[in-house]
Amino acid sequence: MLTERQTQVLKLIVEEYVKTAEPVGSRTLSKFMEVSPATIRNEMSDLEDLGFLEKTHTSSGRIPSEKGYRYYIESIINTTMDDMEEDVFPEFEKLFEKSDIEREEIIKEAINMLSQATNCTAISLGPNAYNSRVKKIQLIPLKPSVALVLVITNLGYVESKQMTIPESMDMNELVKVIDLINDMLVGTPISQVSEKLHYEIHRQQVKELLKYRDTIVDSFIEAFSKFAQTRYYLTGQSNMLYQPEFNDIQKLREFINTIESHEIFKLVESNTEGVSVKIGTENTVTSMKDVTVVSASYDAQNGEHGTISLVGPTRMEYRKVIPLIRYLAKHISKLYEDK
Repeated sequence: MLTERQTQVLKLIVEEYVKTAEPVGSRTLSKFMEVSPATIRNEMSDLEDLGFLEKTHTSSGRIPSEKGYRYYIESIINTTMDDMEEDVFPEFEKLFEKSDIEREEIIKEAINMLSQATNCTAISLGPNAYNSRVKKIQLIPLKPSVALVLVITNLGYVESKQMTIPESMDMNELVKVIDLINDMLVGTPISQVSEKLHYEIHRQQVKELLKYRDTIVDSFIEAFSKFAQTRYYLTGQSNMLYQPEFNDIQKLREFINTIESHEIFKLVESNTEGVSVKIGTENTVTSMKDVTVVSASYDAQNGEHGTISLVGPTRMEYRKVIPLIRYLAKHISKLYEDK
């Protein structure tokens, strides 16, 4: 447990660093605290030893560590945010009061506004889009060289993909392939289908059977991707271009690749109670070790859930972001009650 003064120092460093993206020194803090810079330096040194602060190579100032951010969220600001929701976001209140707009359009606009208000990347993941599981894959011949592939999930969602059958491949062989892929994928979450397919087809016994695996697997991946394409909305990717943390071109390239490969959805914490905050290395995608993901689930119909998330630098304005995400989840749930 930190002392009162250490808590004040950590709070000021987090909030100053959020504003400036520059390491914070004792002289800066002395403007806000009635103690000498020397005393502040001692407290900063102790906080660094405890793992709450880090010292950069380019400055004598300190920046928060992941542990420091976590303490700031859970022990400093958490107790002050419970009553902030209704009074802080009047622009969102106006949006949710509109009765002449479809629910999906309201959610989409809310995600746009969330991204603009925070300068981060915002994501809306519709009810169980990535949590539903494969129930059955079915092949329906249409012509000698054309077949329709149906993908059915445990929640009754259905997607289809028409595919051309290679001339050298007869229908009996294709049926074997479908049976094999069924065995591979039944019970697999939609979010993991692409990864599992690519893994399984490299096993030797599967390679030998799937002579035309590239064509077939590509068709399946395209069919599965429709589940995401129709049930997610992502905006504000370009906001990361303006974050100092992404001045490093390699970091920016990794972030863009994570979006384009849909790996960004692995960051989204779905079906959680309250607000989930994953900071830096707490995220499962290693290329995202410099970002924070704040997520909250909302209730939809039939006991299903959707998720809204914000992806931004660890230097995030948590005092604003956390109650805003919680507010949006609460009011999106109300949309499903009212419409």
